[in-house]
Amino acid sequence: MNYHIRRDNDSPAPSDPQHIPSASYAENSWERQTLRELLLASQQEQRRARLWRNVWRGVVVLMVLSVLVSLRSCGSGGGDGKSVSADHTAMIELNGEIGGGYQDQVAMLREGMEDAYDNKRVKGIIIRANSPGGSPVTANTAFAEIRRLKAQHPKIPVYVVTEDMCASGCYYIAAAADKIYADPSSLVGSIGVIGGGFDFTGLMDKLGIKRRLRTAGDNKGMGDPFSPETPEQQAMWQAMLKDIHNEFIRAVKTGRGNRLLDKQYPDVFSGRIYTGLEAQKVGLVDDFGNIYSVAREVIQAPEIVDYTPQDDNFSRLLSRRLSSQVEESVRQIIEEKGW
Repeated sequence: MNYHIRRDNDSPAPSDPQHIPSASYAENSWERQTLRELLLASQQEQRRARLWRNVWRGVVVLMVLSVLVSLRSCGSGGGDGKSVSADHTAMIELNGEIGGGYQDQVAMLREGMEDAYDNKRVKGIIIRANSPGGSPVTANTAFAEIRRLKAQHPKIPVYVVTEDMCASGCYYIAAAADKIYADPSSLVGSIGVIGGGFDFTGLMDKLGIKRRLRTAGDNKGMGDPFSPETPEQQAMWQAMLKDIHNEFIRAVKTGRGNRLLDKQYPDVFSGRIYTGLEAQKVGLVDDFGNIYSVAREVIQAPEIVDYTPQDDNFSRLLSRRLSSQVEESVRQIIEEKGW
């Protein structure tokens, strides 16, 4: 049998991994670690670049959509009418309860009139009114704003054309116009003020119910339907209604001037309502007509463009979508960074 006797000066087989020097191991481990870190950094950088690329693509798409929506609105002639290059009549809608909706009707009238005045092709403004009335404060503010804008642009006439109804606060506003037109069957007027409530004190007595209302001030609970009303409080209510009514009368007289035949028809300020035929006789309206006949025959600009400011629901939707996408992108970046 042959035996191999290993001597101390014999070198280990180079293929034996147990005999690789430790320096080589350290060198290989450092290279692998460095390569791994470079690959991870490159991958994170690519993910970050891809994320921001998608974000900016979304922003550009939303901006393009917003521009297209704006161009479509201008091209249709609705809402602002500024794209119309031919002579035309500007129309502004005044609908529903005055001061009772979600839309600021004073701002709507003011912005619509200002847009119309900015267009040199506008030959006249029609306020298309169809309202039962409402807040005297809103009506008085609108009255004052219309007269202010009229004074700044005296060459552009402002007409109110009433449709089914222009009563109470609506007529308050209409009195600011240069002229008022109505249909013979329109309901016009109602120059008065109303305030009311309920008195449940008799019913409470029958049911054996007592009201526990505590106030600081003798008249703080005035108008409470479950508490009795004193004669002094009734007089206060009547005085307030009279003050508001006098302001209403003053505005109508200021706007209508000598056209109002209140001396011959004392009921005109009694709060009664008139048909268009009756209203023309007492001086509440100037003549009969509709938006088309007034635009065609009075203003002599038959093309009508709606200048009523409109809520742009689609633009608000785009804004919300954009905000949501940006928020999500920022959230992802924060999570990646571990902030």
